Amino acid sequence: MSQLQESITQRRTFAIISHPDAGKTTLTEKLLLFGGAIQMAGAVKARGDKRRAHSDWMKVERERGISVASSVMTYEYDGCTFNLLDTPGHEDFSEDTYRTLTAVDSAVMVIDAAKGIEQQTRKLFEVCRLRDVPIVTFVNKMDREARDPFDILDEIEQSLALDVTPASWPIGMGRDFLGCYDILNDQLVLMPKGKASGSVEDDDPGKIEKCQGLDDPKLDELLPDYAVAKLREEVEMARGLCPEFDLEAYREGHLSPIFFGSAINNFGVRELLDGIGKYAPSPRPQPTEARTIDPEETKVSGFVFKIQANMDPKHRDRIAFFRLASGHFKRGMKLKHIRSNKMLTLHNPVLFLAQDRETAEEAYAGDIIGIPNHGNLRIGDALTEGEELHFTGIPSFAPELLQTVRPEDPMKAKHLGRALQQLAEEGAARVFKPRIGADWIVGVVGSLQVEVMADRIRTEYEVPGIFESTTLYTARWIKAEDHQTLKKFIDANSTAIADDHDEEPVFLARNAWHLDRAAEDFPEIEFLKTKEQVR
Repeated sequence: MSQLQESITQRRTFAIISHPDAGKTTLTEKLLLFGGAIQMAGAVKARGDKRRAHSDWMKVERERGISVASSVMTYEYDGCTFNLLDTPGHEDFSEDTYRTLTAVDSAVMVIDAAKGIEQQTRKLFEVCRLRDVPIVTFVNKMDREARDPFDILDEIEQSLALDVTPASWPIGMGRDFLGCYDILNDQLVLMPKGKASGSVEDDDPGKIEKCQGLDDPKLDELLPDYAVAKLREEVEMARGLCPEFDLEAYREGHLSPIFFGSAINNFGVRELLDGIGKYAPSPRPQPTEARTIDPEETKVSGFVFKIQANMDPKHRDRIAFFRLASGHFKRGMKLKHIRSNKMLTLHNPVLFLAQDRETAEEAYAGDIIGIPNHGNLRIGDALTEGEELHFTGIPSFAPELLQTVRPEDPMKAKHLGRALQQLAEEGAARVFKPRIGADWIVGVVGSLQVEVMADRIRTEYEVPGIFESTTLYTARWIKAEDHQTLKKFIDANSTAIADDHDEEPVFLARNAWHLDRAAEDFPEIEFLKTKEQVR
């Protein structure tokens, strides 16, 4: 095996998806802890001297105790390089999550043991399914009162139409949670007594007892009688009801192994991390319009799936998150920017640990590096060693909520326009400039997004803006085969036409009738709800 193949085989690029409050950010912290990337895990709602979560680094995230932007963390563990992407759970920020899922090879779905499958989890799962992304499920918060494990397995199977197989099995729950039986490795993992403090040394992730199957007399010594009898019965039942773990079926996205644990107590995290290292796929081929890119191709190629502004507020910087699709990248390489047809020299690429960074001397297919961006890179852009490639499957969605925005100080209209433009390039919202009228129109998925956006414009760009509701119903991108037809439509509806930040025309409908009428009058025009960002 060549050095390139070996390095690519060792990569694991995965995202963590869940409903808000299922414990996703806590699990991210604990995975970093086990990976040796941090010395002490942070808490999402930290008080006093407790560390805050590394992945929630934005001021607005710290204030609200939620994740509003995806963050990337790279670390080494057990001979593999892990690229972990933590995504926002709140549905108002789901677009960021959807795009992030285009850049990963597998996902970990976190489920609250008491609540089971929730609405947002279902949505995110559907996105994974569209791309056949393999999913590992982690049932969290077993140290609290939880639902019966069989109920949870049944719900995942029924509501997601996904085969499930337990990788571990819980022994008790809530106060009586004693640990798990690791089914894949036939061993007992016992929950340490005492509360989690956040560091591996202080808090043992669980005592492993090797067992020769469930009949091993060791089990009777280590567990109370009632727990042993129940464990033997349930594991036998689970083995009878669920299919055996099949690596092929998992990697094709048809089967999900399920781990049980408690992230806040460090329990079950090590087994999950070992499972990802052992079973999750290495970088997968990436689709483009012309062909599929194999990761082991020697030429470097990749795409931008996210732009993040102001990661360092002191420097007003913008970083493009770049997923390598193939090859071995070295610092200082010249890559062709396909949309502009220009060559870019990447002098200062960075590796991430959330907000912290270090210079990336090299990177391989599957890795995610940051490229300092001065406004020339956008979401969906392809960079290659010369080949004209256009990566597909990076979505943009029409907004569901439209508001006008103007600056409090009319003299700062230009500054506001710049701030909105940058946030639109980042994908935080859609920004439309009507062809008639002075105010900008901002389109978002939900109202929380407007609050966060107003907050970021005020704190990061120092331009207080006034957001006001509009009577607009929706926005649709418009497209036609014939340029003349498009021009005719725009001329006839000039008061309802705006341009997005890519200068593509958008139709702003006042109500459902207005949209239907426009579609009837101009059947040659396509009104698009989703735009694929192919560059």
